[in-house]
Amino acid sequence: MAWVLREGEVLAALEIADSRKARNKGLLGRDGIDGALLLPSARLGVHSIGMRFSLDVAFCDRQMVVRRTVCLRPWRMTRPSFGAPCVLEAEAGAFDRWRLRPGDRLEIKGP
Repeated sequence: MAWVLREGEVLAALEIADSRKARNKGLLGRDGIDGALLLPSARLGVHSIGMRFSLDVAFCDRQMVVRRTVCLRPWRMTRPSFGAPCVLEAEAGAFDRWRLRPGDRLEIKGP
């Protein structure tokens, strides 16, 4: 199991979509997620077409610094974020609970 941290504080359990198939599927078909999903390569943005719940989405640069966040309702798309190739997704409301903001530097710990 992997974890996402900020300044040593564990924010959530983390799934990593490390294959093309896993990135394409993302969170589709789920009713929610405990924790977060990392899409290490999502330069063209993300979508919530077919999603059953709203998402918090953080666009991060290669050093895992959060560049921008959005709340994405089902059946929507984000604009591309060329300077932020990594995307962190969680259920809507998670980023408020974690107090996640642009400028935060995240760490990934675990496998």
